Amino acid sequence: MTPSQSQKIVVKIGSSSLTSMNGEVSRRKLEKIVNEIVQLKDEGHEVVVVSSGAVAAGYRKLGCFKRPESLPEKQAAASIGQGLLMESYSDLFISHGYVASQILITRDDFSDKNRYGNVQNTMNVLLERGIIPIINENDTLTVDNLKFGNNDILSAKVAGLIDADKLIILSDIDGLFNSDPKKDTNAKLLKNVQEITSDIEAVAGDAGSAVGTGGMRSKLDAVKIAMASGIPVFLGKADSKNILYDAVNKKAKGTYFEQKKRKIILNKKKCWIAFHSEPEGELTISKRVKQDMVESKKNLDIKDIYNVKGPFLKEDVVRIVDPEGEELGLGVVSFSSDQLKVLKQQSMEKLQQYPDCTVVDRNDFVYFDISVPANL
Repeated sequence: MTPSQSQKIVVKIGSSSLTSMNGEVSRRKLEKIVNEIVQLKDEGHEVVVVSSGAVAAGYRKLGCFKRPESLPEKQAAASIGQGLLMESYSDLFISHGYVASQILITRDDFSDKNRYGNVQNTMNVLLERGIIPIINENDTLTVDNLKFGNNDILSAKVAGLIDADKLIILSDIDGLFNSDPKKDTNAKLLKNVQEITSDIEAVAGDAGSAVGTGGMRSKLDAVKIAMASGIPVFLGKADSKNILYDAVNKKAKGTYFEQKKRKIILNKKKCWIAFHSEPEGELTISKRVKQDMVESKKNLDIKDIYNVKGPFLKEDVVRIVDPEGEELGLGVVSFSSDQLKVLKQQSMEKLQQYPDCTVVDRNDFVYFDISVPANL
């Protein structure tokens, strides 16, 4: 096997790919994944692991006979399982001469610009030093309204954070099919997907495995985030032989997602606005400027705003909606909600006295369509 060009790779591993039927960490499954990551490291690739499995690994030790449903029990199970999982990762990587580190993340770490920068800086230092970051959501402390939802979404956001060359999502399925392979024996694997269309979304199932939280729908949401950031994605089965090496070299069985036409590629600033920020308010715009905003032809000025819902401060992110309430996208505002309400009461003659009446600059606006999921 010839070494491939060095890449920065994010590997997402689902719970079912790491745990036994009894819900505990499977040493055999973990060793397989680690050995393949080591192979990539030996070839010079930088690898970040987004690992599920904390709750699944810990709930038996908590005294539960099945995966808990209540939030306190899930958090307690995660506090046990996270340590067990990290200990196993660390031991296995050290046996190959590599060091693993642990990073536990919440949505706040992405939505706050300063914390976002801190996570980014930490990751860069670890990768520069050859360390393998093992990332998971901080399930022990996170409450529902601060959760990513699942690690599929988290892995896509991490991939964007570090400017990854590829996102590999490992699960208990071979990839994306044109229908549910569990129900349709004639279902065909889609080997190459260049765009997530409404037809593709329609065939995505919602149910995940017994020990995980992510179904195909969440994986497609993750794919859309990565593709909007210009990052190719591979989805395949974790227990396939040499799945990671073959995925990097485009030889693996699975689905390859890559936006060939470059329909929408967001820069880092717009990626943060679209996928990480927490909108604080809402601006309703008039019909006549809707199309211009969508096509990024113009800035959003005070005279274009029909209604203001707050409160929000200057430089906060707000939702932009049309008169019917349909969300067009997100934008960073140049005025607070109080300032805008005062300005809206001014006459056009007085407004023209301001040297700059731009409320949202077109470079600070992200339009949402099916290719860019809104603020996941």
